[in-house]
Amino acid sequence: MARRHAAKDEPEINITPMLDIVFIMLIFFIVTTTFVRETGVEVEKPTAITSEARPQGNVLIGIDSNDQIWMNGSQIELSDVRTLVSRARDENPEGSVILISDKGARTGTLVDIMDQVQAAGVSRMAISAEQTGGG
Repeated sequence: MARRHAAKDEPEINITPMLDIVFIMLIFFIVTTTFVRETGVEVEKPTAITSEARPQGNVLIGIDSNDQIWMNGSQIELSDVRTLVSRARDENPEGSVILISDKGARTGTLVDIMDQVQAAGVSRMAISAEQTGGG
């Protein structure tokens, strides 16, 4: 006995438009995403009762306990801070700078970096601290 095949076509689901939409959404999310740049060093932050959470800054500068300056995962010199912050400011003029200093770092190093950041034209700057449980 021969099998008889149905002459009518099976219905198909066309997923091409859905793939197009998913691809466009992927491009949109990649273009609009802000990537967080880490300092590249682990520091022990000082604590403060008055510290408050702030939105993530666009430029993070770290100072370790040996007064070495870190930015974008690599160690930099004090003379490079102004140039690198200026470049980051050109990429995002609304961005801010957050200084993440180890509690064992010298205050003089922190002040020198603050001077370089202000010389680069950035007025929005914050110093990172851990919040204590006191009140």
